[in-house]
Amino acid sequence: MSANAWVGSWRPHRPRGPIAALYSSPGPKYGLPTNVGYRLHDPSRGRAPAYSFGVRVGGRLEDRSPGPAYLLPPGTTAKGKDGTPAFSIYGRPRDLPPIRTPGPGCYSPERAGRVAFPSAPACSLRSRTRHSASHQTPGPAAYRLPPMLGPRVVSKSSAPNYSIPGRSNVGAFYEDLCKTPGPCSYRVVDADVYKRRAPQYSMLARNPLPGDTTIKPGPGAYSPEQGRQQGPTFGIRHSNYLAPLIVDVPD
Repeated sequence: MSANAWVGSWRPHRPRGPIAALYSSPGPKYGLPTNVGYRLHDPSRGRAPAYSFGVRVGGRLEDRSPGPAYLLPPGTTAKGKDGTPAFSIYGRPRDLPPIRTPGPGCYSPERAGRVAFPSAPACSLRSRTRHSASHQTPGPAAYRLPPMLGPRVVSKSSAPNYSIPGRSNVGAFYEDLCKTPGPCSYRVVDADVYKRRAPQYSMLARNPLPGDTTIKPGPGAYSPEQGRQQGPTFGIRHSNYLAPLIVDVPD
């Protein structure tokens, strides 16, 4: 092996164009938006007004006039029908009935006593209407005046009143004291109620310790004889675009 290694005629130089391997990010994969046109224009640049030629859209049908589609009869002008006046023969209409105005003998002034002259109010008796059934107004018998005797007089002060109640079976001289409850009828009050509560302990079931419950392989699951030899390796980080190093050049 010679001391001066021959590496060929290739020498490192600047690439003519961008190479994706030289960038950790996508790099020149993304292009800048265009500054020409209306669609996909660069938002950081100003955009001039654009105009387009579109087709005629359909409007509402009721807004359109039919134009000269009507077949007008002959002799019709812009001011109406052209020609001399024409007359037609119709049947004679019936005469209107005469207005029958009443004469002086149709009036009766003598019956307009209370209407034409002042009169005293007059009342009449008539049957009860159907709407009176819904008016349930209480009558005089529905009201009751407060009593004037006893302790419940509204406008007067009352003297003390005494009542004679019935004889009670509790506390009387004839009460049977043998039926009173004995000492065993009372429940013993816990001492923690009226004294300082003592610490209390309870016995619970044993709780398992938290751990990993997954199934793990044992020593018999490994085959050391089938594995490759382990050892340190030495290498360098290189690029795919570098030429290989040629040490010996055959003659």
